Amino acid sequence: MSSTTFSGPVTSTNGFVGAITGTATLPTYTVTSANALATKPAGQIIYVSNGLAGAPCVAVGDGTNWISPAGTAIASV
Repeated sequence: MSSTTFSGPVTSTNGFVGAITGTATLPTYTVTSANALATKPAGQIIYVSNGLAGAPCVAVGDGTNWISPAGTAIASV
């Protein structure tokens, strides 16, 4: 089986095949910088250093907002 290495953003329109090994590094934002992004693509995942009432969390774009694991839009307080 061959191996391919990517750098930078990668988009798949038909999924990926194979096991994912290692770690993933998410883009890091604050609530202010994440909400200032022009788009919040549905399904995109980011790390927000203060997004769950000041605590760090991951957030998922819903096309309009970044949603925290609590199911609400990210907020610093």
